[in-house]
Amino acid sequence: MAVKIVLVAACALVDSDNRVLIAQRPSGKPMAGLWEFPGGKVEDGEQPEQTLIRELKEELGITVSEACLAPLTFASHSYPDFHLLMPLFVCRRWEGMVKPTEGQRVTWVKPNRLRDFEMPPADVPLIAHLMALL
Repeated sequence: MAVKIVLVAACALVDSDNRVLIAQRPSGKPMAGLWEFPGGKVEDGEQPEQTLIRELKEELGITVSEACLAPLTFASHSYPDFHLLMPLFVCRRWEGMVKPTEGQRVTWVKPNRLRDFEMPPADVPLIAHLMALL
């Protein structure tokens, strides 16, 4: 049986205190209430970096250049209805102030505290990579 593969790009925004930004999925969306790294679905014909530039502008009101997105790792996780592939990029430089624009809550967290937040299953393995990096 064929499984739908969904490509989602995610970004670990890292501030000058080596904290990572996570966002809480708003009510009405799948997995509402869980915390995740910002990003979104890669559209047809779009590269993951382009997705992040677009999504970070739409969701957080910041401008990111492709040169500031460094690939770190990826998640590969099977959900009941689809299989998720999610490259995780790290970004330490952007323009503007982070302001959630879609009603989501956001918080800055030290990598060793990320496990204190309930996250989607695909995001959890990414924490170890961030802890090793930061």
